[in-house]
Amino acid sequence: MKKDIKIAIIGLGYVGLPLAIEFSKYFKVVGFDLSKKRVGDLKNGFDINKETKKENLISSKNLLFCSDIGNVSNSNVFIITVPTPVDIHNIPDLAPLKLASEMVGNFLKEGDTVIYESTVYPGATEEICVPILEKKSNLKYNINFFCGYSPERINPGDKKHSITNTVKITSGSNSKTSKFVDDLYKKIVKAGTHPAASICVAEAAKVIENVQRDVNIALVNELAIIFNKLGLDSIDVFKAAETKWNFMPFRPGLVGGHCIGVDPYYLTHKATEVGYKPDVILAGRRINEGMGPYIANIAISEMTKKNINPIDATVAIMGITFKENCPDIRNTKVIDIFHRLKEFKSKIFVSDPWADKKEVKNVLEIDLVKLEKIKKVDCLIICVAHDEYKKIDIDSWGNMVGDNGILIDVKSIFRKSHFSRTNINHKRI
Repeated sequence: MKKDIKIAIIGLGYVGLPLAIEFSKYFKVVGFDLSKKRVGDLKNGFDINKETKKENLISSKNLLFCSDIGNVSNSNVFIITVPTPVDIHNIPDLAPLKLASEMVGNFLKEGDTVIYESTVYPGATEEICVPILEKKSNLKYNINFFCGYSPERINPGDKKHSITNTVKITSGSNSKTSKFVDDLYKKIVKAGTHPAASICVAEAAKVIENVQRDVNIALVNELAIIFNKLGLDSIDVFKAAETKWNFMPFRPGLVGGHCIGVDPYYLTHKATEVGYKPDVILAGRRINEGMGPYIANIAISEMTKKNINPIDATVAIMGITFKENCPDIRNTKVIDIFHRLKEFKSKIFVSDPWADKKEVKNVLEIDLVKLEKIKKVDCLIICVAHDEYKKIDIDSWGNMVGDNGILIDVKSIFRKSHFSRTNINHKRI
């Protein structure tokens, strides 16, 4: 491994921040982010994502947070961890990745290594990013500078699977670089690494991790729709099936966020580009994209059965983030439920103990309310399985849901018998 390694992390989100902290235990690290607010928060020991404790942000003398890209100029290893979203047409949006490559290219020197962690389609690093690096630096790939790809495996809100105890895929643009990248990550990943055969293989491996989850969730979502039409409780069916050793325990629900709900489009984009239509993957995407309106329609149907007019009904939505115990609202599919119910002019209250009130207002144009503001609504929909909801007692649920009201339990937090002694009509998806 090189002596005097100096690392620059480009992007200080869910992926970049823990990397910066772990690497700073061994090397000098500069953590760069375009957001001055983000950098200011981190310098003050505050992580809006609620993933990192204050002491971990302010304790390292080897770690500098900055929003001035010039501070990375002395680095010799650049790790790019910027978002890779899709546009409104579900086409990969590589603008953040290109901009990061341009920034790094301006400071690239002889012998430097650039490692990408952002999720992309197979081939993107060498087809899209490398030419930008070459143009900006006037250096030649695999002669003057080198590249690696080590895809992130961060799971927001998951306190069990961290960067240090989750096996890391590594790769490099040649055998020497591959070993360097692998050795570098071995310093911080105690669970070990898996050196991939090439950068392209590592890219493909990353993208199919989330494709597989997306397709599996789509299958159980479709099964839940079928069982609902048959009058069966889908969770009862799944629990029975799970008694077989090889039945995989997936659950129906909303698929949002910036990984599972996005990454499949990167692979389908590349597949289409090479002349293949990926039917199964796209079918899974269509099913999962349709779950928000489907759940809203279930709520409307259940209210109608109880002689509650959905027009002007009072509805409470609990949870607006894309997943449990996480403040991230990016690509949340709860908003689809909200918009569908709005078509019926329902009076909707939205509450979430994890989401940032200002961000929800600015991005989703929704005013969050506190739980105590929810009283005797016609229909309450638990969309996200936050731990806080699991701790609410029966009396409190009774105060929130009106007599003969409906509770739609999207994530099946509660057993069917949980509300048996109340007037609440509990329905699982």
